[in-house]
Amino acid sequence: MVQAVINIEEKNNRVLNIVKAKFGLKDKSEAINLVVNEYEQNSLEPQLRPEYKIKLTNIMKGKHLSRKEFEKEVA
Repeated sequence: MVQAVINIEEKNNRVLNIVKAKFGLKDKSEAINLVVNEYEQNSLEPQLRPEYKIKLTNIMKGKHLSRKEFEKEVA
């Protein structure tokens, strides 16, 4: 575990207190960890997540047309 001294704005401090209270966490460290984990799940490179591999496999199994076949279908 890494320990750090951080400076945060008053508004962000209030948000951490709300997260801490809402989820019944012991301290702000747990609140920060929760917020960072949520950010990771929602914003960071989805191709690295296991769910993305499953989704990609399903896409690859689907029906695909070549360009010529597509142009015939559209025309």
